[in-house]
Amino acid sequence: MSQGAQAAVTAADVSFEEALKKLETIVEAMESDDLPLDQLIQRFEEGAALAKLCQDRLGEAELKVRRLEEGLDGTLSPQPVPEDSLGSP
Repeated sequence: MSQGAQAAVTAADVSFEEALKKLETIVEAMESDDLPLDQLIQRFEEGAALAKLCQDRLGEAELKVRRLEEGLDGTLSPQPVPEDSLGSP
């Protein structure tokens, strides 16, 4: 994996929205047919890493939502999420 792709994966300070925006930009650049093969491969690696990051963040959010349980009085109460169920970063 290239350094750019690794940076995309390990950038903990990148929000889901920022990662998705970067992924959309990469897709647009790849679809433009203006990039040489080396850059296409690099962009593909970056895109794959960003897609995984987005997928992981969505999975974490889904798990947190599932952990919300409706109480007897109709209110939602958060339940602790086991660390091992979030997956490895």
